[in-house]
Amino acid sequence: MVAATSSRAQYGSLTDFAARLQPAETFWGVVAGRADTTPDGVLLIGDDGTKVTFAEYRDRSERIAASLAEQGITPGSRVAWQLPTRIGSALLIAALARIGAVQAPVIPLFGERETVAALRTSRVDFVLVPQDWPGLAYDSLQQLREDRQGSPEIIALPRDLPESGEVQSLAPPPESPEEVRWIYFTSGTSGTPKGVQHTDSSILAAARGFVLNGRLGELPDEVGSIPFPITHVGGVVYLSSMLLSGFASVLIEVFRPDTATEIFRRHRVTLSGGSTVFYTMLVAQQREAEPGTRVLPDLRLLKGGGAPCPPAVFAAVRSELGIPVAHDYGMTECPMIGVASPLDSDDVLAESDGRPVPGVEVRIMENGVPVSPGAEGDVEVRGVTVCRGYTDPALDADAFTADGWYRTGDRGRIRSSGCIEVTGRLKDVIIRKGENISPLEIESLLSQHQAIDEVAVIGLPDIDRGERVCAVLTVASGQQAPSLADIADFLSKAGIMKQKIPEQVEVVSSMPRSGVGKLAKPALRQQLLTKMETSTS
Repeated sequence: MVAATSSRAQYGSLTDFAARLQPAETFWGVVAGRADTTPDGVLLIGDDGTKVTFAEYRDRSERIAASLAEQGITPGSRVAWQLPTRIGSALLIAALARIGAVQAPVIPLFGERETVAALRTSRVDFVLVPQDWPGLAYDSLQQLREDRQGSPEIIALPRDLPESGEVQSLAPPPESPEEVRWIYFTSGTSGTPKGVQHTDSSILAAARGFVLNGRLGELPDEVGSIPFPITHVGGVVYLSSMLLSGFASVLIEVFRPDTATEIFRRHRVTLSGGSTVFYTMLVAQQREAEPGTRVLPDLRLLKGGGAPCPPAVFAAVRSELGIPVAHDYGMTECPMIGVASPLDSDDVLAESDGRPVPGVEVRIMENGVPVSPGAEGDVEVRGVTVCRGYTDPALDADAFTADGWYRTGDRGRIRSSGCIEVTGRLKDVIIRKGENISPLEIESLLSQHQAIDEVAVIGLPDIDRGERVCAVLTVASGQQAPSLADIADFLSKAGIMKQKIPEQVEVVSSMPRSGVGKLAKPALRQQLLTKMETSTS
């Protein structure tokens, strides 16, 4: 191990740091305020080395907004867009915010099935796709347009987004931070994307909590990174954090560990993250390096969320990279619940998922009653980062308690340090590389396979993915057991995103059952874990 380049002693007063943040209450207000404060500071760094300053970001975004307005996008228009992580995507976020549109970013990993479902639930008027990328070239999208008499309108954008000088024709930027301006999608337990509604207020509150608890941008040479899809809610939260605090980040369009580490070295990245899989990829890169050589000499902190970070991963990062992991806790509905501080001890960082951010309350419940201090229970939250419900209001009743707390579906406890420790999940969801995957959706599709009698889809621990998707099945009478390739081909033809396709298939003679005859997934998962341990031994 080679020692990291910074220490906890370099951080100053939190009060002084907080006073440096942009105070505006709307996203565009933060863009404009930061451009006035540090116009020549660098905000965006493309993986090709292109740089955009804060002033350029404001000015170019406004000209792009004018161009989009000329194509019919106006305040209140509902606009979906499905672009990769690049400078143009970051500019588009601000351009749509300047117009006052409601934007619904669609994850590029979505397949046809998920994409069309997302567009239906968000009832969009426009869909923006890149000319140089496959995007939404689906027959089902054309059918959607026919069903809605030509809506949504599809606009293909070049890599360099069109700009117009007619900015004076734009309507004034939105002033209310409480109107729904953002829709993000999560699969949850059903598999069908749910539209999660956010406001400038909830997004900026998440970003401020991320910056303050995480001390992002406090040190003058901070260079962050966005190596994950910018269409995640984490994309706009990270971008907002950069604008609030005034630091630059490198955008990685396609994350490959070897090329990413070279880009990080070139631009002297100090802060990186994403989900746990990014941590393990960087550790693997370090292990391949010459002894005594740091592959990322300027990196001083890994920070991310989206999936559990086991203590073993923290230990591997500390041992191999010489830096800590300050892992956070959030979800699409509440982008920031707990954020870890780089000032915490290694013991605290390794065993927990951050402290509640300002303006967010966390309670631990068991059967509707608060648990005793330190005990485990159901995690519920309320406060400024919580979403404003779903695009389908029928989902709100199950998601929120009668007294207004959001049910996260996670199990956890509050440690004596005040940090949250997430210990498990109530929801039947697999988290693979930070993506929520619904077993129910995959099971529903596989149940239509003629060779399958019964199927259960579960998540198994995986050092690279966090969890991998495993399909456990019994074979229908008179049929031959389908292979992994057969399963992959069957699901691909159903239009499901490739990240949901099982990476392991197990054939069993029967499924374990509970006392009332229900398939017992915990017991099934334990059977496979025991089998894995025996095989390893």
